[in-house]
Amino acid sequence: MNEIRQAVGAKQVHLPSLLTRPNVVGVGVDLRQKGGRTSDEVCVVALVRRKQPPTALSPEGMVPATVDGVPVDVLEVGDLRAQVDRKAHLRPAPGGVSLGHYKITAGTFGAVVRDRASGVRLILSNNHVLANENDAAPEDPVLQPGPADGGREESDTIALVERFVPLSYSREPATCGVARFVVAAGNAVAGVIGSKHRLESFREDAQATNRVDAAVARPLIDSDVSDEILDIGRVSGNTAAALGMAVRKSGRTTGLTTGLVTVIETTVDVGYGGKTARFDGQVLSGPMSQPGDSGSLLVAGESQRAVGLLFAGSSLTTIYNPIGDVLQALDVDLP
Repeated sequence: MNEIRQAVGAKQVHLPSLLTRPNVVGVGVDLRQKGGRTSDEVCVVALVRRKQPPTALSPEGMVPATVDGVPVDVLEVGDLRAQVDRKAHLRPAPGGVSLGHYKITAGTFGAVVRDRASGVRLILSNNHVLANENDAAPEDPVLQPGPADGGREESDTIALVERFVPLSYSREPATCGVARFVVAAGNAVAGVIGSKHRLESFREDAQATNRVDAAVARPLIDSDVSDEILDIGRVSGNTAAALGMAVRKSGRTTGLTTGLVTVIETTVDVGYGGKTARFDGQVLSGPMSQPGDSGSLLVAGESQRAVGLLFAGSSLTTIYNPIGDVLQALDVDLP
């Protein structure tokens, strides 16, 4: 107890001096770490953004080894920011938060992009987030937060649908009247005879393939959207995915997650609620997402360059459109 009181007193006396050091963001009292283990020695601890070797520090940046006879330890805590509710109404809204077409549940605001012709700032996300899987009309409302998170047209419309790349389905329920009649008749007979089996009819197109699930929306008020992405900051340019590349994303459901690129140039079939769409040239990582993260921008782990646009996944993997394909298809650029 006496050791703690002594450390608290030393901390209070030397707090102003310690906080003047450029890398220090806080000061507290802790048990000293020795060789990666917690000891029983009480110390004053300086919380720093990044641990650096003494040779990289200026004299003003050095933390003293002791203060008033109490040892001083250093703990790396990163860049501290207030925690933001990603499902709340936010203005200006940053990337990584909830949004969606007024008829869907919710997805993620990926990032701000600029129209190549006009320079207008636009919101980037998926077709199935902003355009309701091809069912949107131009200037449909886009809500932030999305409807599943309480978004309402009258109070939360942040943008209007600008354009989207149509999705082509390799397998979807048939719309032919004759096929639907045959299915209905067959299922009626099955019901009469007590069979549990039911007929379904599908239209298949083996040639239907996609490169992107992507769309943009135009903000009603330009200042209502931010170029920042939560926990990532501003992106600058883009780069191609490479096997083993460290990557990160900021999404509505799981926040900031990290991983590695595991597969590139992938051809993969993705389910869309009873329909199937085939995609070519896709990028896969380990599991980095859950439902609601669709639309998140994938960013390189060692730079601020965009790599892909998250649109699908499972408990075992996450799938992204290559960002170069997305920008080309929508005729937009990153800031």
